Amino acid sequence: MFKSLHLWLPSYLRRPRTHWNSRPETHLMLCICDHFEPFHDASRDEAIARVRKWEREYPTLSASCRDSSGRALCHTFFYPIEQYDDDVLATLASLCGATRCETEIHLHHRDDDAAHLATALEKGKCDLAGHGLLSTDPAGATRFGFVHGNWALDNSHPAGAFCGVRNELAVLEKAGCYADFTMPSAPDPCQTATINSIYYATPSDRPKSHDHGRPARAGTVDPDGFLLVQGPLGLNWRRRKWGLLPRIENADLTPRNPPTLQRLELWLNLNVHVQGQPEWIFAKLHTHGGIPRNAEMLLGEPMRGFHRGLGQFSAAHPGFHFHYVTARELVNIVHAAEAGKTGNPDDFRDFRYHSRLRPPAQ
Repeated sequence: MFKSLHLWLPSYLRRPRTHWNSRPETHLMLCICDHFEPFHDASRDEAIARVRKWEREYPTLSASCRDSSGRALCHTFFYPIEQYDDDVLATLASLCGATRCETEIHLHHRDDDAAHLATALEKGKCDLAGHGLLSTDPAGATRFGFVHGNWALDNSHPAGAFCGVRNELAVLEKAGCYADFTMPSAPDPCQTATINSIYYATPSDRPKSHDHGRPARAGTVDPDGFLLVQGPLGLNWRRRKWGLLPRIENADLTPRNPPTLQRLELWLNLNVHVQGQPEWIFAKLHTHGGIPRNAEMLLGEPMRGFHRGLGQFSAAHPGFHFHYVTARELVNIVHAAEAGKTGNPDDFRDFRYHSRLRPPAQ
């Protein structure tokens, strides 16, 4: 069907209609999940040059953009572990060490099996942790966030492409994955029926076992299942194709569709939150910053202008507060909401998992 709308449009049409400004106070967690692929159509020298451009330019951008609490802008780089390169990862770790950025695991694979996947994840964890990346839980075990290459999480592609592991969620959970951040993927056919949600899926041997699940709820701590964090997905009637049809809002940041305040209000109204804690809204955005045309937008004026406008938007709406968060911090705040915490979400950035680069003060 056109743009795979049949997969998610019914859920979108059934959603409760909300307006973010209907509450006296709103806290927005803004998380940029960068599917960072510097080797995309590039030689090793070019890949290294791409990462060094980020190392050179991002700290200035980050320092110039401050959220409601004065914290600097941050990215979460989901690095493809099958493309490990010591120099590239050393440069990325240097960038993360100099800023509030963090790095998690991205993986492209196909025709795979559970045993091979488990081995690849273990090696990827060791590779990244060896550069001081990833996070730890209270027991000291390595934990990581995950994005699936080609969107095909849990063998979800209709043709069985780009994965092969039907029980992938169980393998990820056993390997130490604290949450998946792949969705939304629309208009790709791997898109789930569940949209605009933070929820728990039950791992099983059937493909796409994350198509449905149980929403994260305030007051329900450590429910069974595998945690998935989705970005906003809907129709944007103010951005139309041929001046007639609404375009899909899928949280992707590209040169043709950069961040804007109009998109911001749509992200807010799509209202991704932990049930029972509507004051905390989560906008998990994605991009591919290792590709030069995207990097120019992300490091240049389109991104700078958006963040200037975001500050002005916040000043014009006294009950609105925005918080730049990494993927790890986002999940920590989700778990805090589940534990019944309220107030300023900044207090819960390290609620459960801690960055190796910035361990908690002793």
